[in-house]
Amino acid sequence: MSDLHPDPHDHPHDHPHDRDRDTVRQRERALATYDVLRGPPRRELDSLVELAAQVAGVPFAAVNLFSGDTQHQVATSGFEGRDTPMQQSMCRHVVESGRPIIVEDAGLDVRFAENPWTTGELADIRYYGSQPLRTPDGVVIGTLCVFDDQVHEVTPAAERGLAQLADRVVDVLELELASRRLSEVNARLSTANERLVHFAGQVSHDLKNPLTSVSLSLESLELEVSDPFQVDTVARARRGVDRMSGMISNLLEFASQGAAPGDDAVDLEVELGAALDDLAGRVSRESVSHEALPTVRGDAVQLRSVLMNLVDNAAKFTVDGEEPQIEVGARALDGHHRLEVRDRGRGVPADKRERIFAPLARLDKSVDGTGIGLATCRRIVEAHGGSMGVDERPGGGSVFWFELPAAAD
Repeated sequence: MSDLHPDPHDHPHDHPHDRDRDTVRQRERALATYDVLRGPPRRELDSLVELAAQVAGVPFAAVNLFSGDTQHQVATSGFEGRDTPMQQSMCRHVVESGRPIIVEDAGLDVRFAENPWTTGELADIRYYGSQPLRTPDGVVIGTLCVFDDQVHEVTPAAERGLAQLADRVVDVLELELASRRLSEVNARLSTANERLVHFAGQVSHDLKNPLTSVSLSLESLELEVSDPFQVDTVARARRGVDRMSGMISNLLEFASQGAAPGDDAVDLEVELGAALDDLAGRVSRESVSHEALPTVRGDAVQLRSVLMNLVDNAAKFTVDGEEPQIEVGARALDGHHRLEVRDRGRGVPADKRERIFAPLARLDKSVDGTGIGLATCRRIVEAHGGSMGVDERPGGGSVFWFELPAAAD
């Protein structure tokens, strides 16, 4: 059809050259994402090409990647790799078609008969097999190819093995990409955590200064008032200031947790004793029984804080009019220790058992607290490589538990 009368169905974006340019751009974006053309050879890719040569029973194999008009041999077996123009590449036919090619004698194939890799100009390839390297997004970025200067029979086993190894090549690139992204995320999280600690410390300082002034003023006022109503009003104001100060301290503690803890041997039996000493006056030792507790690796001060918070919580949520009945136990799991703080308190509804670990979550406003304690506990446990949760206790009450990796012998 004449150019003066174009086919109405021939959309400009369907032109072969446009599709070729789009394909090249997609391939180059994928290679840029993998960042595989720079840096030293990948040991994993070298191992895969050696295995590909063995599977095919040939002396030579390569991973070829294509950017623009260039073929890059990023891993080779049996020869020294080099970059070559795409027009000289035998594998460009595989990349352009997206289909594998395996031939017994490339010199007799019309696609390769005049190629410098078969004519002796660059090499004298006869047996040739090549599988496309296709990303999870469907972009063909190169090939895994095997070849020999001798003629070989094409076998289904070699064809299947080459296809499977080509998939593994892409897996290696994907794994390296995922690892790099994870490192970047961890770096950002570390920076964000440092900023959070700095911000929380600054806010704590800025808020506590005026609170201290208010508290001192109220303390002076308490010495001057005598009217019962005024005394009660000032006392309630003082309690409000104390609660606010406690909440700020807890928020700062929550923000400062989560970084990698220490790696000391921590005797939880000793730390529980210290926690009960700190709770003296709020929780009597007679109301807490405990089994033998293990030694774990971590930060003693942080783990003591977890035990103290859980025991204190168990006492605070005891049913009105009853004495606390708190048990602290432990049992060994596969590679972990499970610590449990069991109570006979009010229990936690099943649909609220995850919510109570969120910062500032308070399900029962009748009990004093800021809603930060459990969130901080979970943050500490997770920083130690463990996990934390709560279950219903048979017969009534709750079992707050956390698991920590067992200390290495």
